[in-house]
Amino acid sequence: MKTHIYFSLVFFLFSVAQGLNPKCETQDQGSNLQVFHIYSPCSPFKPSKPLSWEEDVLQTQAKDQARLQYLSSLVAKKSVVPMASGRQIVQSPTYIVRANIGTPPQTLLMAMDTSNDAAWIPCTGCLGCSSTVFDNAKSTTFQSLGCQAPQCKQVQNPSCDGSGNTCIFNMTYGGSTIAANLSQDTFTLANDSVSSFTFGCLQKTTGNSVPPQGLLGLGRGPLSLLSQTQDLYQSTFSYCLPNFRSANFSGSLRLGPVGQPVRIKYTPLLKNPRRPSLYFVNLIGIRVGNKVVDIPPSAIAFNPTTGAGTIIDSGTVFTRLVEPAYVAVRDEFRRRVKVANVTSLGGFDTCYTVPIVAPTITFMFTSMNVTLPQDNLLIHSTAGSITCLAMASAPDNVNSVLNVIANMQQQNHRILFDVPNSRLGVARELCT
Repeated sequence: MKTHIYFSLVFFLFSVAQGLNPKCETQDQGSNLQVFHIYSPCSPFKPSKPLSWEEDVLQTQAKDQARLQYLSSLVAKKSVVPMASGRQIVQSPTYIVRANIGTPPQTLLMAMDTSNDAAWIPCTGCLGCSSTVFDNAKSTTFQSLGCQAPQCKQVQNPSCDGSGNTCIFNMTYGGSTIAANLSQDTFTLANDSVSSFTFGCLQKTTGNSVPPQGLLGLGRGPLSLLSQTQDLYQSTFSYCLPNFRSANFSGSLRLGPVGQPVRIKYTPLLKNPRRPSLYFVNLIGIRVGNKVVDIPPSAIAFNPTTGAGTIIDSGTVFTRLVEPAYVAVRDEFRRRVKVANVTSLGGFDTCYTVPIVAPTITFMFTSMNVTLPQDNLLIHSTAGSITCLAMASAPDNVNSVLNVIANMQQQNHRILFDVPNSRLGVARELCT
């Protein structure tokens, strides 16, 4: 039987949400699972003190840069420890979801990430983990997986413990490293329970990039949520992220083919055999206003050998384009805005201190164009005195070959990941 689950998400932009008063103790009901922005008042990860708008933007932009470097390292199969502005940068996904693990259930707020596969959570005794951990000794359904388990061959850098009874894997995430025991337990999202769900039970972490209460991978690798729930959700999901300025910061995540939009445009999903989890699409051009800008074909071409191309990513906030593509878009954007005084803010080099009328920007994919209005293109200071183009060039201190279509540019669109049919759908939808 086809199963569909509808998730109600509660998102809060960290620069605005501090003034809201949500019901943080509201429990999940039926098939509704609440999701909080990582900096919302309900999140334990919110800043200890309010940040100014400029500090918010600079920190978010810095984290995006670290994430882009991290995504590039995934394609290249090597780790890159990001550095910028003379300090270590923390890379972290944007949204967290409440999940219940074990029997009886223990609740953790796990970060959702479309560019990762295996789930992992901090467990009792973990060195370097947060204070909120999963006490696996209290779960009657918990078990560790041995080195002979087939799942042990599906994780990065597997090894055996001294007794040979536990499969251990090590990996990097942003600027951090993790070591985890491969484990299984009952995993519950709202009212849908998955028995013997395979995940990593964190034993040690270093660095500041690890989401404090774990990560839920929505990629398409063998240990992702989609792969482990193929019979339940048939490797299909979609989400709609609300506008940052929406009065109600809620969106929806839908798992399964039932209830997905019918009127929607599709582009093929491409697969890079060197990193099959990432959701690659074929970007063939970019239009600013009514002009297709001049971009060298090599800057946006999909190349499975090098990992070059364009991905759709939920964890990066601001879209990053490799330098030739970004320069072409930026220059035409400036030309059409027709304001001589252009300033910069952190990694954003196209900012204005006067009101502007921005042209639309259209991403041209195979068989699908997505035209973005101003709400998806501009960020504004709290007082409205500064307006910036919410895109930037990919970092030039690593050999980054990825164009990343980020979540600000996805807002108020239904993004449908139809993995069985190798296609990605996009439809305009107002999220409230």
